[in-house]
Amino acid sequence: MKKLKVSLLAKVVIAIAAGVVFGQFLPGGIARIFVTFNSLFGNFLSFSIPLIILGLVTPAIGDLGKGAGKLLAITALIAYGSTIFSGFFTYFSSSAIFPHILPVNAELTAMENPEDFMLQPYFTVAMPPLMDVMTALLLSFTIGLGLSYINGTTLRDAFADFQKIIIKLIEVVIIPLLPIHIFGIFLNMTVSGQVLSVITMFLKVIIVIFVLHVLLLLIQFSIAGGVSRKNPLKLLKNMLPAYATALGTQSSAATIPVTLAQAVKNGVRETIAIFVVPLCATIHLSGSTMKITACAMAIMYMSGEPVTFTALAGFIMMLGVTMVAAPGVPGGAIMAALGLLQSMLGFNETLQALMIALYIAMDSFGTACNVTGDGAIAIVVDKIAGEPSAN
Repeated sequence: MKKLKVSLLAKVVIAIAAGVVFGQFLPGGIARIFVTFNSLFGNFLSFSIPLIILGLVTPAIGDLGKGAGKLLAITALIAYGSTIFSGFFTYFSSSAIFPHILPVNAELTAMENPEDFMLQPYFTVAMPPLMDVMTALLLSFTIGLGLSYINGTTLRDAFADFQKIIIKLIEVVIIPLLPIHIFGIFLNMTVSGQVLSVITMFLKVIIVIFVLHVLLLLIQFSIAGGVSRKNPLKLLKNMLPAYATALGTQSSAATIPVTLAQAVKNGVRETIAIFVVPLCATIHLSGSTMKITACAMAIMYMSGEPVTFTALAGFIMMLGVTMVAAPGVPGGAIMAALGLLQSMLGFNETLQALMIALYIAMDSFGTACNVTGDGAIAIVVDKIAGEPSAN
């Protein structure tokens, strides 16, 4: 009998629904079992975050230096620029919209000090991280840039192995346990009477982000159409098969063959497309950046935290670099971003769990935005590299 495969999104939706339902009648004593699991898992996540940063960012930066040439530098710069533009576009759009639809909510504000309002675990186990998040980021940048410069392979190979360990940790331990963690969070919020406002917030934020990601694609292809002197709507239409494929796979890497074929259909030379599309599948995450920025701002507005340009600008700039290291698994981008949410925006374990749930609820749309935007970058790089062949 064929084993039924349930997507991560479906598991998260089931976990949220189950948390709300069971929270209506489950005795506090039993609910605290899941709260205890949340405490242990949250502490383990805090321990893992610096390791995730070190294991993913270091080799990612090091690999960008392999065979570094003009085309690589141009593509990486355009991809980073697109990702950063997405972040700031989201910031200004959300700043104009969210204050009107997401008023400060006392129940969500309570999550800044959840011990005062929510069920407490039976016991806790301290799991101090080996280093703080900023130290991990700086160490990753330092070693990664060094690996891109030197010719030696020993340290590079060691970090490649460490990267595989971290990806396994995410795939085998963290991602499978996330639905239980999210179930516990929503169970606790329901018992504490805080769930209704959060669910309402989810729906509003998802609608806003969907509209913004459509607008972002129109902007990206308007630029690509202007550079190539082609109809941007036709270019975007040709990329729709890649968009649809990404909705199903939730993976930029798995969608590469379709993205590649559609980029060639848009007139990009095959040699350029073969180079740009796989590279952008790794380093261009404008859709993911949009989701993380918007979700973070929504939670900050709802919890009464100040949303300033200074704080968000630094966060977006760092997020653009961190997204390069995001593993190609569902939910991988938000896992890579947890360190920044913690260190730069002060998100505790409860708010991080809400971020994860919000992000995964829109994971397929973000991936689709990422890969479709890769097609726009391929058009621009093809034009910069030389006149494209006739369509």
